Amino acid sequence: MATTDGGEGLAAAVLWHRLRALLPSVLSVWSVVVAAVLVSPVAWLFLRAGDVSVDRAIALVLQSDTLTIVVNSFVLVTLVTGASILVGVPLAILTVQTDLPFRRFWTVVGALPLVIPSYIGAFALDSAFGSHGVIVDLLSPLGVTWLPAVTGLGGTAVVLTLFTYPYVFLTTRASLISFDGTVIEAARTLNHDRWSAFRRVTLPQIAPGIAAGALLVALYTLSDFGTPQIMGYEVFTQRIFTEHNANRAYAALLSLLLLGMTVVILAVESRLGASSEGAHVSTGTSRSGTIALGRWRYPALAFTGLVAVLGLVVPLGILGLWLFRSGTGYAAGGFPFHWQFAANSVLVAGAAALAAVVLGLPVAYLAARGRSWVASLPERATYVGYAMPGVVLGLALIFLGLEYVPFLYQTIPLLVFAYVVRFIPQAIGIMESSILQVDPSHVEASRSMGDRPLRAFRRVVLPQVSPGVLAGAALVFLTTIKELPATLMLSPPEFYTFVTYIWRVQGSGYYGQAAVPALILVGVSALSMLVILARERYDVTG
Repeated sequence: MATTDGGEGLAAAVLWHRLRALLPSVLSVWSVVVAAVLVSPVAWLFLRAGDVSVDRAIALVLQSDTLTIVVNSFVLVTLVTGASILVGVPLAILTVQTDLPFRRFWTVVGALPLVIPSYIGAFALDSAFGSHGVIVDLLSPLGVTWLPAVTGLGGTAVVLTLFTYPYVFLTTRASLISFDGTVIEAARTLNHDRWSAFRRVTLPQIAPGIAAGALLVALYTLSDFGTPQIMGYEVFTQRIFTEHNANRAYAALLSLLLLGMTVVILAVESRLGASSEGAHVSTGTSRSGTIALGRWRYPALAFTGLVAVLGLVVPLGILGLWLFRSGTGYAAGGFPFHWQFAANSVLVAGAAALAAVVLGLPVAYLAARGRSWVASLPERATYVGYAMPGVVLGLALIFLGLEYVPFLYQTIPLLVFAYVVRFIPQAIGIMESSILQVDPSHVEASRSMGDRPLRAFRRVVLPQVSPGVLAGAALVFLTTIKELPATLMLSPPEFYTFVTYIWRVQGSGYYGQAAVPALILVGVSALSMLVILARERYDVTG
């Protein structure tokens, strides 16, 4: 019996070593296949655009409507990115480096607008302001009969700034927290005043954090569909959505132009990042002395309070008003909300989260354990889908469904595939960081103590990796459940989710019926912020 057990142990060891030898190859093949499938929507766009002759393509690109869209999109991205920096950077400085009262409260409040989907904030603010807005109705007994409307370029820029500046706020604040304050004190000893020390020392050190947040704002603004549509400001995403049924070749050309602008933004950020290499001279925890605001305390509180009111109080107050307002004026003639819509949202978001971790875990493992650029290439390739606006991805998959796999057109599997293409990098990034925390020597130690491979994985690897897997799945779930354009373009007929129902009743003017699903969606989105804070252990103490 001992001989048999010894033979079985030897055979198992040999089998284990053979599997280990094959593992890199298997992971490489799997990762390459996954990356190729996820990147393929770009190829389908080129195929559709290739149906247009060169002369026709040039004529379409150079026509006045196209040039107007390019200019509109460029102006909007510039305004929103600049305004987000002007809001996010001062707010970060106030909550980290000054004696602003209630800094922890303002830190949390400053980040919370990120949980409100911009299209929900857009139709809430659109209905709140203007001469016939909800706020005028409430203030009319006080003699207020007019407020400026939130529409057009100005309204679109204001709304997007209010719900994207937290990207800049969070990344800048993280840079300030990790910045060694003794450098500031050294600059002060060289007779630099506060402003000069900030400009010469602090600003260059936090510039990468500002640039990282600005990149997220720019990409979000360029890809957003709902806000420009509600505000009546024509940009790439709005025109692509309009043309995707009427003139798909033109929509494909517009999509490629939009991808080109995305590449330009990424290239600019990459160049800025390269020029600021080595900027973080220290990661110490020593902070410079807190700046006393003095008489500027009250203007600072007014600034933070105004941002909080516009970004949180007004939109959430409007939703609450719709929910509890007496009478049926908002709901008359509308569309009833069914909890099946919530079940549908959970179904597709859960399927996308599960598929993302199953497909992405081998890619993340290879990227974490690989030792060459070949190992990281599939992981980098998956970010193509993340940088692709949802309306462009939706159009590409419509081409795929109609021309190559018609049995998948307007089906749940194709919709879930779109979500995976769009958001799998979120899961891969978190899982890769978890895998990097696993010391390979611990696995070898477990094996040397007689544990079989599966037992070693269960005892050593799984406890350390599972939080990352769960966090990645949760983040994909919570991001998917808010996705608007891809859901509108690819959902099966009569398949309603939170976002499609909200969009339907908003378009018909029955805002009151959007209150329940919108508030639920905001609550679910708030969970995503908790996931981020829990995962990163973000410091809100200042």
